[in-house]
Amino acid sequence: MTFVALIRHGPTAWNEQRRTQGHRDIPLSEAGRAEVSRWQIPEILEDARVVTSPLSRASETALLLFGRTAEVEPRLIEMDWSEWEGRTLAGLREELGAAFTDNEARGLDFRPAGGESPRDVRRRVLPWLAEVARAGEPVAAVTHRGVIRAVASLALDWDMTGKAPTKFARDAAHVFTLGTDGHPSVKELNLSLSAVSP
Repeated sequence: MTFVALIRHGPTAWNEQRRTQGHRDIPLSEAGRAEVSRWQIPEILEDARVVTSPLSRASETALLLFGRTAEVEPRLIEMDWSEWEGRTLAGLREELGAAFTDNEARGLDFRPAGGESPRDVRRRVLPWLAEVARAGEPVAAVTHRGVIRAVASLALDWDMTGKAPTKFARDAAHVFTLGTDGHPSVKELNLSLSAVSP
């Protein structure tokens, strides 16, 4: 069975400021570059095809981690936060009150103003997963938190209401086996990139 490993990009200044990041092309911060430079590739991913979101924070992470330019896959871009891009969740909750918390409670159908829902992200990523399954080659994909959570929601049958069934570590690969239709199943979550033996 084919597998795909999803890796979140390294930290950016906006991550450090807890600002929402969607399609805006925010680069890695200096601290982010330093962190990714300390990551190591798990043995299971050494021969995987490397794919990245088109955003520079992901492509630079892929280059630093794997030492080569990755294939760009537009469908791996982060969820579109549109009008709420760059805002903090705390600020949105304060400004919008119950309307925002009601929206958050919708889980897969949470939608930023003018943006995408997690269900929309699943719809655009699932055909790519099916293509990976048909190709039969393991893939390591550097992508974004929203994409990882959307794929995990399929694998874990999670409607994204309430807390996630598990915490998705930043410095980790989240590995899923793929059915012939691309539907993911958990192989291993939180495979550390930081604690791999040299």
